[in-house]
Amino acid sequence: MTDEIRAYKEGAAGRLRLNRPKALHSLNTDMVRAMTAALLEWRDDPEMRIVLIDHAEGRGFCAGGDVVGIAKTVEGQDAAARSFFFDEYRLNHLMYTYPKAGVAFMDGVTMGGGVGIACPCRYRVATENTMFAMPETTIGIFPDVGGGRYLSRLRGRLAQYLALTGARLNGAECQALRLATHYIPSDRLEGVKARIAKDPFRVQAILDEASIELPVAPIMWRLELIDRCFAPDTLEEILACLDAEKDQWARDQAATIRSKSPTACAVSLRMLVESPKQPHFVDEMRMEYGLMVRLIRHPDFREGVRALLVDKDGAPHWAPAADTDAFFEPLPDDEAWSPI
Repeated sequence: MTDEIRAYKEGAAGRLRLNRPKALHSLNTDMVRAMTAALLEWRDDPEMRIVLIDHAEGRGFCAGGDVVGIAKTVEGQDAAARSFFFDEYRLNHLMYTYPKAGVAFMDGVTMGGGVGIACPCRYRVATENTMFAMPETTIGIFPDVGGGRYLSRLRGRLAQYLALTGARLNGAECQALRLATHYIPSDRLEGVKARIAKDPFRVQAILDEASIELPVAPIMWRLELIDRCFAPDTLEEILACLDAEKDQWARDQAATIRSKSPTACAVSLRMLVESPKQPHFVDEMRMEYGLMVRLIRHPDFREGVRALLVDKDGAPHWAPAADTDAFFEPLPDDEAWSPI
């Protein structure tokens, strides 16, 4: 067990607290395995009725996976890179199929891997501090950890907009789009957690009672434009639609997309077509693992991590867009992902 995850019982609740504040609680392999072990231990415990997931301190709920560490292992041709995603996706699947309700408190930065541990929960609490995004195309990969399923179930063409641009949503926008189930001020959260741990059978009522009237959600003003501009399923057509608009916001989105990895954008768009065809979440994760194994070997991944997180020059040199067919080929049986 790692100190970067605090797993303990409180009343009838299992508490999972992310405790890596200097990295905005980004997940590493030890954290993923510790969370998995705790959930497996509690799964058949009759005294454990609910699981609460939050962070111990700092401004992030979970900023994603430790991609700098992953990129370094890829450079060394180390199987640890694959192992991280293999284990992370097992955790995501375990949470998605878990028999006991989960409550995720998205009080802060909730990106990438943080989305992967929040969205499987039955209750997802946003606050005034929530910053939700799937910005993976910025580093040459795609919205994974079940992102294909979660995004593709949003209304209209929000999935395509969020996947390509990595746009950030605030707490009010998360609830307005049903990515969150409740909006509660952060200063009420500790009392809410204590009440749920004491009386988990009233979790819905407790969360409802603590919620406040939803603030303005600015993204709702853009839905018609998003649906129109992001209607196509190819990157070229979407950019053409955005370029044809006179709206400055549309031009800004086009510029944002052009700053991303063209291969990652193309793969992301196709994933959003393929994800709704996957019968079960296990099929989604198997497909996403195959995509990730191939994309982390593509030069855009290391270049994106270098430009954004290592050198921080913000000037990645992307490879020309690659054909997506090869990325979607199933992995050989001995390399494919499998659930616990």
